[in-house]
Amino acid sequence: MPCIGVVLAGGRSSRMGRDKALLHWNGRPLIEHLIAVLQAAGIHEVKVSGERPDYHGVADPLPHMGPIGGIAGVAATCGDGELLIVPVDMPRLQPALLQRLRDAEPGAGSVRFAGHVLPMRLRLDAHCRDTLHAMIASSDERGRSLRVLQERVGVREVALSADEAAQLIDCNTEETWREVSA
Repeated sequence: MPCIGVVLAGGRSSRMGRDKALLHWNGRPLIEHLIAVLQAAGIHEVKVSGERPDYHGVADPLPHMGPIGGIAGVAATCGDGELLIVPVDMPRLQPALLQRLRDAEPGAGSVRFAGHVLPMRLRLDAHCRDTLHAMIASSDERGRSLRVLQERVGVREVALSADEAAQLIDCNTEETWREVSA
């Protein structure tokens, strides 16, 4: 099955107070860094969720649905396959770790690292599309989480070493950003 990279970059960055996707990491915006990490992991097609014209972003079908809305928007532009999904605010993520995630547990509905919801691999098929549609239509906000999506399509977890887990720090606040970029 084809594997498409997805950078989740449609959030409001409310806890950060400024657009996380445009924070600079090693001389370029985080969004460009994460696209490059996916490409270095062997992913040839990368899509960006969110209204990001400079990056051919895919708008969410409905605003303020969080990551589920971003995934649903991207899914509407793709055929069946595997999505390798990363958040835009994970600057330490390395290609080798994404390759591990891509290759782990073939055939699983979704795969994540133990103790982490993202990054994740998601099998995009009819069942997944139906699940995304039902979640978007639901009035229960708690039922629109990535964890719920993963459970509904079937989730497998991959163990992490301490060094690998350190790559999965996400920068949601100024304080975390300062720690990571110091």
